[in-house]
Formats: sequence, structure tokens, C-alpha cells
Amino acid sequence: MKKWAYPLALVTFAVFLVMAFNYKSSSFIAFDERIASILRGNEFIGLFHYLGETVFVAIVTLMVFFYFWLKEKNYRVMLYVVLTMAAGTAINQGLKAFFERQRPEIAEQLTSYSFPSGHSQMSVLYLFMLAYLFSKITTNHKRTTLVWIAAIVLACLIGLSRIAESRHFATDVLAGWSIGYTWFIICVIWYELRDRKYKQLRE
Repeated sequence: MKKWAYPLALVTFAVFLVMAFNYKSSSFIAFDERIASILRGNEFIGLFHYLGETVFVAIVTLMVFFYFWLKEKNYRVMLYVVLTMAAGTAINQGLKAFFERQRPEIAEQLTSYSFPSGHSQMSVLYLFMLAYLFSKITTNHKRTTLVWIAAIVLACLIGLSRIAESRHFATDVLAGWSIGYTWFIICVIWYELRDRKYKQLRE
């Protein structure tokens, strides 16, 4: 991880707080309406929501978990995966219950709360987790860079798909990305501290 990636989590947490306590303001309502008018009905972007569906994310998470359990026997990574994804899901559900923001008004809308976007938050978590773990098992800098770029682009498209389909407001999506990245870095710090301690004990 680049050194700047760690303090960036403080910035994204600040962005989340701004969204959380100001999304009802007239300026952010206008922002939501503006972004929605641009993206609403975009069928291509809408397709990317499938990559953020709960079942898909769960399958990817389990595949990673079992790979590091059965093949690598790396229990630290297994705990990292659980901390990132399971706790990340709990955080998202807790925040939704706390803010109780209703979704955009459309026919056949989802009944769960809107803020922050689960697709946005969990896409950052699972895609960035995959990119981070890939960077730990390869020394090819070019491949690592390409994987990170792909993770960022896909996370952005998954979040935007929720606006395109009128499932979320733009502020929901921005908050989801922000708190997702913050939690991702917290989990990375936890993992790296544990990994460093383990290596010191082995020495």
C-alpha cells in the first residue's frame, strides 16, 4: 500500500460525516437531483449492479476465505477477510438503521433504507480487498497497478449503477464509497500489525 493511502481514510471518513449530517440540506438535495438526471435510465451502467449483489459478493468472499484456508493455511488473512466483509456488512446495516433514510420514490422500490449504499460500500470492500491481497502475493508492479485500477473502476461503476436504477441517491453512493474505504484501511492496518507481529515472533 502507498503511504498516502492510509491518511486518505481520514479524508473519506470526513466526507462520510459531511454526507451523513447534510444530505437533507437544499444544496445536497439539488446535487442528488442533478446526478440522478444525468445517470437515470442508463442501462449500460445499470448492468454493473450485479457485481455488487449480496449473493455475488458472498460467493467471492467465501472463495477467497477458502483459498487462504485450504491452500495457503494463512489464518491471518482469513481473519482479515472476515473482519473486512462481515464487520463491513454489519456496519452498513447499522448505519442504515440509524439514519433511516428512505429510498428515491419509484414504483416497486426496495423496502430497505437508503443511506449509505450497501452496493457502494461493499464493492469497495471486496474489490479493494482482492486488489490488496493480490498485491501481497505478486512482485509484478505493473500487474498490481492494473488490478488496482480495475478495482477502482468497477467500484465506481457499481455505485453509479444504483443511481442509474434509482435505487439510491448520489449522496448515499458517495457515503458508501467513503465509509467503505475508511473501513478497508482500518482492516488493512489491523492485518499489517498482526502480520508484522507474527513475523517478529518467528524471528
